[in-house]
Amino acid sequence: MRLIVMLLMGLVLLGGCDRQKPPKRQGTAPVAEQGPKKGLDRSHAKMPAPDIVIKDGDGEDTALSEFKGAPLLVNLWASWCVPCVKELPTLDRLAARKGAPEIVALSQDMAPLASVSAFLADHGITTLKTYQDTEMAMTDKAGAPVLPTTLLYDSEGREVWRFIGDRDWTSAEAAKDLAEAK
Repeated sequence: MRLIVMLLMGLVLLGGCDRQKPPKRQGTAPVAEQGPKKGLDRSHAKMPAPDIVIKDGDGEDTALSEFKGAPLLVNLWASWCVPCVKELPTLDRLAARKGAPEIVALSQDMAPLASVSAFLADHGITTLKTYQDTEMAMTDKAGAPVLPTTLLYDSEGREVWRFIGDRDWTSAEAAKDLAEAK
């Protein structure tokens, strides 16, 4: 298992944090990359949050639907994803702000849950709670092939928008976008 994880980490370091690469084409002309582009994406607006079960910091099953009733920001991240790790402190500071949406920073790591909690502690993440999705069900069901991807859901559990790539979640622009959830 350790060898598989090391091989996967090596592949990620070589290719970034996306889960798939565009097919190579023959010829000499450069090919534009296909797929999601960094930034705000509203193409999934009004779609319900996927009906998935994740692990909370105690290792207990928690349905994503349990967060319904208030705006929810779901951040898909992994410890091996450099842009994910870069933005975690801004999510942690956002979570500490009064009036911030509920934040589920959902680790996509396959390592034991204790290692995810330790990773957060080692990086000074003190406000965000530990959540893990080792099966990457959220990534698959939400159609989010790139990490980090952050999804904003309204109080009824419908997607407002998603942000692909890393972001400073404490910025004025992020605050403006977050205010869209009711």
